[in-house]
Amino acid sequence: MSDKGSIVIDLKFERRQIDAALANAFKGHTVLRADDAGADLAEARYAVLWKPDLDLFRRAPKLEILFSGGAGVDGILAVPGLPDLPIVRFVDESLTVRMSEWVVLQALTHLRQVPTYLKQQREHLWNELAQPEAKDLTVGVMGLGVLGQDSVRKLKIMGFDVIGWSRSKKEIDGVETFDAQGLDAFLAKTDILVGLLPLTDDTRGIFNAVLFGKLRQGGALAKPVFINAGRGGSQVEGDLVVALETGILGGASLDVFEREPLGAESPLWDMDNVVITPHAASASDVSALFRTVEAQIARYEAGEPLAHVVDRVTGY
Repeated sequence: MSDKGSIVIDLKFERRQIDAALANAFKGHTVLRADDAGADLAEARYAVLWKPDLDLFRRAPKLEILFSGGAGVDGILAVPGLPDLPIVRFVDESLTVRMSEWVVLQALTHLRQVPTYLKQQREHLWNELAQPEAKDLTVGVMGLGVLGQDSVRKLKIMGFDVIGWSRSKKEIDGVETFDAQGLDAFLAKTDILVGLLPLTDDTRGIFNAVLFGKLRQGGALAKPVFINAGRGGSQVEGDLVVALETGILGGASLDVFEREPLGAESPLWDMDNVVITPHAASASDVSALFRTVEAQIARYEAGEPLAHVVDRVTGY
């Protein structure tokens, strides 16, 4: 057993990706795989996990810290029998940059009416559409953590008017922000709604018929647009489908769903005004994840406080 303590890996990446990342990671530590049934995890101190196997904590009773393999932690918090251990979120520039790139891409996609032009291309139609500018639209970002604030900054660079909402008030230079009490006022100003919320008891199902009905109608795109790359459980997909079918929403870009993979029977697949990506907006880079975990373990073993520890009351 390494003097530095062993690390359990319980991730859903392809094994070759993990092997490649481990070639330059965790020097001086013993690395164990949770998917190796014969691995002895009894003395392991740390776990790097994502939606862990239910028996992990029985096999590894001496864990001291749980490191999330992604920005969200709801898949860990939902595990039955979860021990009372620090849970550390994965916060890294690579994760942040990928997310904000996706958000900006989707906002521009709807601004420049790409779904309509793609439909016209399939139908061999040549029809130029009236084109608003980014400054003509207000993008409302719900969720102002690390990912949300970077998305706000980059949307502003592109020229959008940007406002923000979070459960508790956040102050961002040059951006009007709202808290829980100001949700209706926030929605009434929003043409493109971006969901980057963690999944908690307060946010589960928050994107529903009532909320969609409070978004601004008659803006530069005529109908509001919904973009979600936060958590699938935050949206009510039945309400979302109805809102798209009835014109309450003019379009959507969706990276997360109530059930994943999205079922083949979902009407979302065949909607011309919907962009679907397979939970790939900000896929974790395994090498970056392991570098971040190494740095956190070094802090812990030097007696320094961990960064980005999850508050189990708020869920993030």
